Amino acid sequence: MTVDRTPPNLLDEAVAILQTPDASEKAALSRCLAKKWRDGTIVALGCARAPNRPARSSAPVLSAPRDVPRRRINKNVVGRTALLHALAHIELNAIDLAWDILVRFAVSGALAPKLVRDFADDWVLVADEEAKHFLLLNERLNELGSYYGALNAHDGLWEAAAKTAHDLCARLAIVPLVLEARGLDVTPPMIEKLNKAEDIESAAILDVIHRDEITHVAIGHKWFEWVCLHNGQDPAQYFQTLVRQYYKGSLKAPFNRTSRDLAGFPANYYEPLAVS
Repeated sequence: MTVDRTPPNLLDEAVAILQTPDASEKAALSRCLAKKWRDGTIVALGCARAPNRPARSSAPVLSAPRDVPRRRINKNVVGRTALLHALAHIELNAIDLAWDILVRFAVSGALAPKLVRDFADDWVLVADEEAKHFLLLNERLNELGSYYGALNAHDGLWEAAAKTAHDLCARLAIVPLVLEARGLDVTPPMIEKLNKAEDIESAAILDVIHRDEITHVAIGHKWFEWVCLHNGQDPAQYFQTLVRQYYKGSLKAPFNRTSRDLAGFPANYYEPLAVS
């Protein structure tokens, strides 16, 4: 019997994670792969093809947004559980989005060859932190007598990914610079409400997520700006063009300018698109 002695590479391992259906296993594998990449256990980038969709378990059931349980933040554990479940679903999708952008675009020719490893380092970091967020949220759900998969969820995040699978700039505009940036706006008020409801443990997890997401938006903006300038496009104007083309809905004010500024994300990108 011939033994395959080909050393593992980053992109093949990332595809294996995308094809892992169990959410907790996907998160654990993501943290493990990120560590191997950082410590040099895996050094080869490789070349792989991203699946059209990541693998998913049968739970949670995906349904229309109107059928997802309401997320009330008060001392009633049911509403807070629904909130944490929805956030865990977002973070699970975010794990796959980070690996997908890496596999799909790292060796696509969209980047200068000398920048590919910097791109890989950034999206491995994002995938690792999104996995950390999922595991923290699921652990908290367990403490509250629930678990990820116990409630319905919707597929809106992956629908956005599918629309931008062909274009790195479009993916960067919609995922980190619209969807994750929206998280910077809405998470601090959720933290405040959780603290008022005396759910200090959940509030602390959301604080970790918020601080990490500032870095993720910064990474998205960094690569969006590089691609635009490399292609001779005005970044702010092109961002607005892509959002109008690929994002269903409007950007909702008010914006958390403090966190967005910390991410280096200029207001002249998004404020012209705002609705109150």
